Amino acid sequence: MSTSNDGSNSSPESHSLDPAIARRLKRDANGLFAAIAQQHDSGKVLMLGWMDDEALHRTLTTGRVTFYSRSRQEYWRKGDTSGHYQFVKSVALDCDGDALLVQVDQVGAACHTGTESCFTDRELPAVVGNRPE
Repeated sequence: MSTSNDGSNSSPESHSLDPAIARRLKRDANGLFAAIAQQHDSGKVLMLGWMDDEALHRTLTTGRVTFYSRSRQEYWRKGDTSGHYQFVKSVALDCDGDALLVQVDQVGAACHTGTESCFTDRELPAVVGNRPE
């Protein structure tokens, strides 16, 4: 899994994730963890992507979100091909260490289908629960 700083595949970089952060992460069998992108000012959930240590390092140090594509087996920086950039506003690790919340300033559609969010118009039928009074 190696690409250059511009997000394209090329020679490996010698940068690495801060060991203190790396120790807190819980990765799946492929070394990946979930990264949820959320619009920083509205709170809207935009998408779910996957990262490994290198993708997180790039995200934390460049101001742009980098994911790892499980299907293509390569890094991709959001917006490099679509123009729909995600600029990092904050990054938080969840209490279990197996997911990140990346608050972003999204430019254009977040979803590859062209919708604002990967969850737009994709609701499933569900019984709505109510809290007891």
